[in-house]
Amino acid sequence: MARKQFDLIVFDWDGTLMDSTSTIVKCIQAAARDLSLPIPRDDVAAHVIGLGLHEAMQAVLPEIDPSYYPRMVERYRYHFLSRDHELTLFPGVHDMLTELSQNGYFLAVATGKSRVGLNRAMNDVKLLSMFDATRCADETFSKPHPAMLQELTRELGQDMRRTVMIGDTSHDLLMANNAGASAIAVQYGAHPADQLAACNPLYSAVTVAELHQWLSENA
Repeated sequence: MARKQFDLIVFDWDGTLMDSTSTIVKCIQAAARDLSLPIPRDDVAAHVIGLGLHEAMQAVLPEIDPSYYPRMVERYRYHFLSRDHELTLFPGVHDMLTELSQNGYFLAVATGKSRVGLNRAMNDVKLLSMFDATRCADETFSKPHPAMLQELTRELGQDMRRTVMIGDTSHDLLMANNAGASAIAVQYGAHPADQLAACNPLYSAVTVAELHQWLSENA
């Protein structure tokens, strides 16, 4: 197959490959409830998905005493660890990744998860060997800083202009814009379609099947 635009395809994890948005929202709210803090609305909690965990807690409850943030992180981790074994990939993700890998693309992940959390999640869904490189928020700057994409392209010897970032949040798309990479939005995750459209993605997929088809025909 003739290569069209990209050599490196970078995916966000939560809300893009893994169906975890509602679980993350519930765990953020449970952490706030544990500490008798204001409980963020669903849309407010969903908006911070994709950020590093400490940045997410600061963004979701910006008015509280900063001493609460480490405790929010600890309570969030407690709740998420009790539920993450229930999480699954979106239908069609495994087939899409397998096809892309077989067609010779470099595949990578750039996520707001911790290294321990990503490795555990990838192992649970048997994707550890699928990706050529991964970057987590506890290893570098949080999205939308371009560092994750800069480090991935450098590690894999790839050109940023032939790299595309795929994600369900404006944090993902803005990171791509900041790095000089292309961006593709998926509308089945944490951020509403209008927020994604404001970041001017190359394409916006409503379903995994649409994303798979677009990549097969255009990537």
